[in-house]
Amino acid sequence: MTANGNGTAQDLGAGIEIVAPQKLQPESKVYGRVQQLTAFFKQQFGANPDFIVRVPGRVNIIGEHVDYCGYSVLPMAVSQSIFLAVAKNPSDSQLQLRNLEEAKFTGYDADLKTLRIELPKSGGPAWYNYFLCGIKGIQESLGSQWKPIGMRIAVDGNVPLAAGLSSSSAMVSSAVLATAHVQGKKLDRRELASISAMCEQYIGTHSGGMDQAIAYLGRVGCAHHIEFHPKLKGTPVTLPAGKCFVVANSLAQKNKAASSDYNERVVECRLATRWLAKRKGLINWEDIVRFIDLEEACQMDNETFEKLIKDNLTKSNYTRADICKELGVTEQELETKFLSANTRHMEQFKLRQRALHVIQESGRVAKFRKICEELAGGANKEGAKQLGELMRQSHESLRELYECSHPDVERLIAISNQQNVSARVTGAGWGGCIVAMCDSIEAADEYIKVLKRDYYAQLPTHLLERHQPNNFSEVVFATLPGNGAELYIQ
Repeated sequence: MTANGNGTAQDLGAGIEIVAPQKLQPESKVYGRVQQLTAFFKQQFGANPDFIVRVPGRVNIIGEHVDYCGYSVLPMAVSQSIFLAVAKNPSDSQLQLRNLEEAKFTGYDADLKTLRIELPKSGGPAWYNYFLCGIKGIQESLGSQWKPIGMRIAVDGNVPLAAGLSSSSAMVSSAVLATAHVQGKKLDRRELASISAMCEQYIGTHSGGMDQAIAYLGRVGCAHHIEFHPKLKGTPVTLPAGKCFVVANSLAQKNKAASSDYNERVVECRLATRWLAKRKGLINWEDIVRFIDLEEACQMDNETFEKLIKDNLTKSNYTRADICKELGVTEQELETKFLSANTRHMEQFKLRQRALHVIQESGRVAKFRKICEELAGGANKEGAKQLGELMRQSHESLRELYECSHPDVERLIAISNQQNVSARVTGAGWGGCIVAMCDSIEAADEYIKVLKRDYYAQLPTHLLERHQPNNFSEVVFATLPGNGAELYIQ
């Protein structure tokens, strides 16, 4: 559960990294889970699967709500994963999806010749729609080479839902990997990550790409500094020796695809980018939608960009009229060109706050990586302390400028502060999990005991009944960086 303190960050290199099929060994930590899923598959379909897919969830150590603006992040893959048992059926075009938790997630059948993703007018997408997104992503990628090959699939997973550990993206990414393998496509990790990020739009989520990148590029013992511009690149970053990360689930849930909050932030960032691009006199301001593209076009550093925001976005709230006047567009054009389907109700826009968070957070990511690299060269108590301070600053910004915390998350943060543990909300926010950095395994164990006593033991009865029998081990746990997507053959 501690980070390995040996070595330094090394570039993954420009070469293609493939998801290579491997034989699952009995000593593997996931062997028992795979055996259980294989037995369920055989019960459902009367035969053994052809292969197994495992795609991990992730926890983002720092760099929240910056990926869709083009900036880098620093997540690590966790052991909690989505597992698929898959068999192809070339004789027909039927997709048959079954979930190990049958009572909670009903099975789904469809003809891949007529694949459609139907979203409800209210509430979140059905679980199988995330899977269909992945299939459609490969279908679009292959174009005329796509063949509607039938698939029988059994699904299992222990990534907590709507908790900020990327359960939905892990499901989409697992579908992409499984479908690509059935179609005989080369399993290039970077390409599959890009396809996975793109196809979440089919359920209305404008993903930035972090979740899918770490799902494929994760490596044991390392966090990853993931860059999206000018192209996807992952660099392993060795975390400080002895440090132990703890994930604590507030159990307050919000589904990104069922709410407009996430997409509202994306829209506000894109509007702020265009506002600033127009102020800078860029002719193509309307086409510049990410802060990183504006930064590059104007050759600004982080400090200069922050000053640009403070000088040109001076109001705490902007109305539709303000934005239409500044951009020289009609209200109808604002709705059709600049707002997405589930953000057309917006009347107020906090452009200054959102922009400041993104630019300052991107600076914190760069500092965090630099300190980790310095610490890999030798112990430095002051450096480790600075990492904790960056995590605290990140949370404060997410709470105050991005407004994506939650009262239950704040209770966990308050307990963490009392224990002198640096912690921050991780994932999209509005509930979900915090990630905390402890000085040792012993400190993490003590911290977890305090969280169980002061937070989890105080939960409402229905949550206590569900989580107390296993001593809350599924909702608060120490974690270590794990491998990205894996494909096992029987």
